[in-house]
Parts: sequence; C-alpha cells; structure tokens
Amino acid sequence: MTISTTKKLLGATVAAGVIFALAGCGQAPTDKPEGGEKPVDSDFLPCLISDAGGWNDKSFNQSAKEGMDSAADELGIKPLEFESANDNDYAPNLETAVSEGCSLIVAVGFKLSAATVESALANPEIDYAIIDDYADNDFDGTTDAPNIKPLVFDTAQAAYLGGYAAAAWSAQSGVNKVGTFGGMQIPSVAVFMDGYQLGVDKYNEDKSAAVKVFGWDAATQKGSFTGGFDANDTAKQTAQGVLDQGVDVILPVGGPVYQSAAAAITDSGKETLMLGVDSDLAVADPNVAGMTLVSIMKAIDVAVHDATVAAAGGEFDAAPYVGTLENEGVKLSGFGDFEGDLPEGLVDELAELQKQIIAGDITVESENSP
Repeated sequence: MTISTTKKLLGATVAAGVIFALAGCGQAPTDKPEGGEKPVDSDFLPCLISDAGGWNDKSFNQSAKEGMDSAADELGIKPLEFESANDNDYAPNLETAVSEGCSLIVAVGFKLSAATVESALANPEIDYAIIDDYADNDFDGTTDAPNIKPLVFDTAQAAYLGGYAAAAWSAQSGVNKVGTFGGMQIPSVAVFMDGYQLGVDKYNEDKSAAVKVFGWDAATQKGSFTGGFDANDTAKQTAQGVLDQGVDVILPVGGPVYQSAAAAITDSGKETLMLGVDSDLAVADPNVAGMTLVSIMKAIDVAVHDATVAAAGGEFDAAPYVGTLENEGVKLSGFGDFEGDLPEGLVDELAELQKQIIAGDITVESENSP
C-alpha cells in the first residue's frame, strides 16, 4: 500500500553531553483547532482503550495515555480511559465507550483491530483511531472502515540505528554478540527486530566486523517470542535463552517484557545491557536506567494528542499517519549513563546514517514496516 504523508525534514544536531535526539516530537497528523484551548464541539468526548499491558507498561499504552491526557488538558475536558485486563475486555470496552457517548475512540494496539473495525462499522458517526495497525483485516490494502485513522510507525528506521549502536558497543567490548526477543510475533513487534538486525549488518559491513545476532532471523522471520506481553516466567525464560548465547546487548520488544529481561540480567550477574522500545526506558523506569544503553522510540503520545485535538476541532482525517525519522515519528533516545563510554565517533556515525535514511540513500527494508 502506498501511503502519502506530509513530511518535515529533521535537522540532526548532535553534541557531546546532549541527548542524541533522532526525531524530537512527532509531526502532528493534522493541525489543531484555532485557539487550541477548547474544542469547537462543546460535547466532544475523547476515549482511550488500552491493550492488555495496562497504563503503566512504560511503553505504548502509557505513551498513548500521556498523549490523550495532554490533549484533554489542552482542550479543558476530561477523557474516558478504559484499561483492558485481557483480550476479552476489548469488545466490551468499545461497547461501553460507544454507550458513554464518546466522540473519538482511540484503540491502543494491533490486538484491538478486529473489535475496533466491528465497532466503527456499527457506529459510522463516531471517529476512531488505532495505534500500530491499519485495521485492514481482510487484507485488501485499505482500512476496513472509513471512520478509522491508523496511527502507525516505521520503527525499523530507528531500530536500524539502535542495532548499529548495539553492534558498536558489543564490538568495543570484544563480545561481538547481540540478541533480541519479542512478545507476540506481530508486525509492530517484528519491525523492531528487523531494523535491529539490519543495523547490525550495516555495522559489520562498514567496520569489517562480525557481530552476530541471536533471537531473530529477518530472512526467515523466525526467532524467540514469549507469546504475550506479560512480564512473567515465560518471558524471563525466553530472555535467559538469548542471554545464554553470550550476548552483551539485548533488545526485548513487547512492553512489560523488558522487566523479565532485566530480572534475567540481574540473576546472571553479568553487565549485559538492554535497549528500550517505544518510550525512553531509562526515563520511564529509572530502576533499569543503569542497564539501558539506548531506546528505540515511537512518538505515540504526539500522534494521539494531535489526532485528538484535530477531532475536537472538527478536523478529523482518516488518512493514515505513518511515523518516520523524517517526520519525527520515530527516534533514538539519548545514551544516558553510557554517553561517556561510547565507541569514539559513534554518535556522528549515527547522525550520518539518519541523514542517509531521510535522504533515501539508505532504505531500511522490513516486510513488517507499515
């Protein structure tokens, strides 16, 4: 599918001691209403429905809630937010949102797709948005309901930079092994892993290195997954299986599963580092700041905020929003505690790679990209 989005060129500015921002705040999917203080429609009621990870997942659910809360504060209204305990809550939460008179319903995540489409088709007067999915369940290349706005992210671009950084760190240590594992094997998870491996490959090519990736093979689309997004024994065992390969950097993809990776690292007594996903993990969870090298981020909060403000002003647009490095929808965080220990020249190399991706000189090809 070809998606046309308005893009804004990101000027990469990098300096020692300053956060390495690869894409500030994501570009607004649409403009906010004039004045920005109150919704044009005084009856406007935005609603948000979480995935099973909950609002405190330090990842995509939490980021979406922060975006909704920010928009509500700006508009001077109180949103309704429905936390899903498990998959069985999606449809009932959507039904409740409709019965409560919600004007805009934002569904957080791929797993809510079928229930969101069903609700949107039954309620064409309501605006919907969904994160990390096109709501194209019949795979015909178009969203299944005309009143659903997909908010999706080409995370492979930022993950490419994260993989390059992980490879550089591991090569500097002499280990030359990095790993990854995911929650569920769905496109919004696998896209991180694809980009990560491609970034490692780029490092190997540029430096004549031989850093190996464990836990994922982009060519076969096979790897290590927990089967869910819970921080449980299964997730810890999955993380341990990758750590047992001797990696000194690991990328856990799937909201709370990073907690299981952190526990496995702690139990190992080794100095293995993690990469965060979606949010800046070192900031979102200071307890793991000392083992988080860098985070691969998505501006979910900005996308939700801007879509909400636009809908409040009567400017809802169902055209998909695709976050990229160029339009500031994805980024790499700062290196936090590890900034002073990075391989010489790495920050400049990452900035140059970003410029090449934006310019189209490097194409990060993932079959899981939106």
